[in-house]
Amino acid sequence: MSQGPRTGLTAVSSALLAMSSHLEVRDVLKTIVASARELLDAEYAALGVPDDHGGFAQFVVDGVSEEQWKAIGPLPRQHGILAAMLQRAEPERLADVREDPRFEGWPAAHPDMSDFLGLPIRYGDETLGALFLANKRCPKPEGGCGFTAADEELLGILAQHAAIALTNARLYERSRELTIAEERSRLAHELHDAVSQKLFSLRLTAQAAAALVDRDPTRAKGELQQVAALAAEAADELRAAVVELRPAALDEDGLVATLRTHIQVLDRAHSAAVTFESRGVRALPAAQEEAMLRVAQEALHNALRHSGAGAVSVVLEKRGQAAVLSVTDDGGGFDPRAIRRAGRHLGLVSMRDRAGGVGGRLTVESAPGKGTTIEMEVPGG
Repeated sequence: MSQGPRTGLTAVSSALLAMSSHLEVRDVLKTIVASARELLDAEYAALGVPDDHGGFAQFVVDGVSEEQWKAIGPLPRQHGILAAMLQRAEPERLADVREDPRFEGWPAAHPDMSDFLGLPIRYGDETLGALFLANKRCPKPEGGCGFTAADEELLGILAQHAAIALTNARLYERSRELTIAEERSRLAHELHDAVSQKLFSLRLTAQAAAALVDRDPTRAKGELQQVAALAAEAADELRAAVVELRPAALDEDGLVATLRTHIQVLDRAHSAAVTFESRGVRALPAAQEEAMLRVAQEALHNALRHSGAGAVSVVLEKRGQAAVLSVTDDGGGFDPRAIRRAGRHLGLVSMRDRAGGVGGRLTVESAPGKGTTIEMEVPGG
């Protein structure tokens, strides 16, 4: 008998570690569901986060294939047993969910379920979601439920920690949204300053050309050539800002595809040749992918606007047990020992913070006249 509790504690500990290792809400939800299903040895598990309109803002399942889930159709509404759990915030343990008077059926493609255990996830007075498990993999007592009171207690412990992990993930996402808003504000100011300055110079040069057309056509021609150069620079500034402001499609496309698209746009927008190569990196946790994308964008911004580079290469590769992003340019370079000045100018402090925030590290190799390589390494990949 002594082996059971230790095994249960080990399983709970593993589940809690898995939950705390993620920062994105969607990743936390998936981990909670998978952990609950494994912990209680159930055939199916689901977790619903309610919205304010009688439905679910998010609904994550485990044990149902992607094809099955698509065939089931739209997200469920908060009715029947699901609504009762969310409203009363009490556990539900049923021998056969289909025989409960509140049961209202399910779509044709929905898997058949019998014994059922449901439990709300609460943080303080707020119900964050509801966790559901069905079809315990064990012999069922005659007319009884496969899920036991001990299962309910174990799921309750998991739910308490799930509430903390989910709340932390929400706070992280809110913090990230604020950071993105700050970055957009910075870009807007930068765009305004850069383009305003270019347009002011453009206007003055055009006025000078107009004044010189009649009395000194040769000088007027030179001024008009300067007008063309300034206009091209202003167009480059605008294109670069649009690229940076465009929302990245990480959730849909993943890091490799998003980087490839981003770099193709930069290659078209700038005179420098910008290339991308990926070598063996699979999907990374969402927080790591976002951090890598932001570091790549900052390093590319530096290379294309400040270094005078003719070529910039971006490589994402698996190196041992790590994933490594390298951005290399053949520009003017700088002295990394003058890190205080260079760090502010090139955003190196921000890049190091992003790398450290996801368990990675950033290295910088550069020298005057020798170009620059910025590498970000994260575990995994």
